[in-house]
Amino acid sequence: MLRSLPVLRRSLLDSWRSLLGWALGITAALLLYLPLFPSIGGNGQMQQIIEGLPPELVKTLGYEQIATGSGYTQGTFYGLIGFLLLVIAATSWGSSAIAGAEESGRLELALAHAVGRTQYAVESALSIAVRLILLGAFAAVLVLALNGPSELGLEPSNVVAVTAALVGLTLLTATVALAAGALSGRRVIGTAAGAGVAVIGYVLNAVANQAADAEGLRAFSPYAWAYAESPLVEGADWRGLALLWGTSAVAAAIAVIALRRRDVTG
Repeated sequence: MLRSLPVLRRSLLDSWRSLLGWALGITAALLLYLPLFPSIGGNGQMQQIIEGLPPELVKTLGYEQIATGSGYTQGTFYGLIGFLLLVIAATSWGSSAIAGAEESGRLELALAHAVGRTQYAVESALSIAVRLILLGAFAAVLVLALNGPSELGLEPSNVVAVTAALVGLTLLTATVALAAGALSGRRVIGTAAGAGVAVIGYVLNAVANQAADAEGLRAFSPYAWAYAESPLVEGADWRGLALLWGTSAVAAAIAVIALRRRDVTG
């Protein structure tokens, strides 16, 4: 099957080292944080620390439930370190897939070898999605492996739900970077656009946590689409997942249209 998808095959082959590096980063983060929960979360020490912090800071960081296994896992990994790691990877992959390839001359070479523009953009988006799904699945397996020893009390189905949210959130940053890069032909613009989605989404959600009259901001925050309904506790939020994955599909479609219309031979 991969033989009929040359761009996907080549990008996956070329990126296995970086994929391994990101997997090691995820492993380090999870092994650093999750095993600490029994000693600082389960005995009430974490709650004492949280009570000593300004309430505004606690709400901004979403640490209200961090003394529970689900809240701790969300606050330390899915909502912070894991989110940061996957956003960096996704934005880098998205901005380099088209814009980076154009700047290096690889895009023109690929298009000259009977690879259509639509095919190139679609397979580039698919390659990014596959890599993010692999990283998300790897993280989920590791979280489940640490679930018992770290006394987190997580439901496996909820770990799958939060993984789908994390992958959807980071895929959105990647496809926005892909689209911006396809529109501009510049990798730096793609990177700025993808990172902007992550930063603005996080800030809007943080502001909404601060005041009841700012609740409406969550409607514009991809971060809130992913986590507002606490998937590690409540399970899958289908509306949020539809927004994340659907908007990612729209951004990928914009990348296809932009690449089809632009002159990349200059």
